[in-house]
Amino acid sequence: MTETFCQAPLAAYACIPERSRGRLHGEPEALGRSPFQRDRDRIIHAAAFRRLSSKTQVFVYHEGDSYRTRLSHSLEVAQIARSIARELHLNEDLAEALSLAHDLGHPPFGHAGEDVLKRCMRPFGGFDHNAQSLKVVTRLERHYADFDGLNLTWETLEGLVKHNGPIVGEVPGYIAGFDAEFPLGLAEYSSLEAQAAAVADDIAYNNHDIADGLRAGLFDLDAVREVPLVGPMLAEVEARYPGLEWQRLIHETVRRMINVMVSDVVRQGRANLAAMGIADIADVRGAGRPVVAFSDEMRGVDRALKEFLFPNMYRHHKVMRAIIKARRVVDDLFGLLLSEPRLLPGDWRKACDGPGTAKTAEVVCDYVAGMTDRFALDEHARLFDPKVNP
Repeated sequence: MTETFCQAPLAAYACIPERSRGRLHGEPEALGRSPFQRDRDRIIHAAAFRRLSSKTQVFVYHEGDSYRTRLSHSLEVAQIARSIARELHLNEDLAEALSLAHDLGHPPFGHAGEDVLKRCMRPFGGFDHNAQSLKVVTRLERHYADFDGLNLTWETLEGLVKHNGPIVGEVPGYIAGFDAEFPLGLAEYSSLEAQAAAVADDIAYNNHDIADGLRAGLFDLDAVREVPLVGPMLAEVEARYPGLEWQRLIHETVRRMINVMVSDVVRQGRANLAAMGIADIADVRGAGRPVVAFSDEMRGVDRALKEFLFPNMYRHHKVMRAIIKARRVVDDLFGLLLSEPRLLPGDWRKACDGPGTAKTAEVVCDYVAGMTDRFALDEHARLFDPKVNP
């Protein structure tokens, strides 16, 4: 029997394009593209997606062109999510769309920028990058004549908001407001495609941070030999390819790690589907726990990887120096623009209603959150350095 690599028919518990709950603003369907393919294409053409090329994962953009950015990370997540979706007979296009959109709301300088905006926006309703991603795709992208945002399908919006699980308790303000207009079932579990994107995010993040940390010299190969999964995969590559140059050694190790983690998710996902009696998407939403997930053993490995990366990479003194500088840049920009909204460019300035107000704070937050690392640094220089032309 000849093996085929074409997409198999979708399972009954997958998101079927023809059964989509539609869009907030009704539109005729596109010729030759499913609703989820159309969502993916709109995300790729969005300005916020292009800006991900100069938004940081860990390293500030000028520290080298070989390190991951939000854009390269999103593409890697999409590749992994599609692989998982295909093996579980889920909708690859929806998994890809969610993967490409999941970081659109992140501000410049990664979590450093996000921490500052959370603090600055605390008196004005707070800041949440998931809520900001929803705002980007439903309001801040302004290209289409008939609506603000990208007018994505219900399934993509639902997965974007809930890819990390149901939202219970206090709901971020923008999500609550949008949900009142276009209910997203916040208390239910998201689709399996969204769950695949979420676990793919973890897989990509851990593995490319190991690779980037090694390449940056933040830690060396000896430091990872005792780390679960990394050490065994490194030993396997060294045994098979004695004397392999270190760039290839790192790549061969990380690609094996990704393969092991993806295989674990697929195997555990199949076991969960059977054990939980998942027959359709209603069963998925009411399951009470994620279906597409790591096994208990791999969850321990995932935790060990994070425990290694936190002190050895995310709190490395070189990274901390960059983080402290980045926090100051975002803090300075927010504070000045909130007190002097006249400094904002045209449409942003017109949306404000005076210095220090809640409305102005929201506008300033949206403006700063949309910046790339490069633009934030340049804008900071224009506003604070007397020697730089405004």
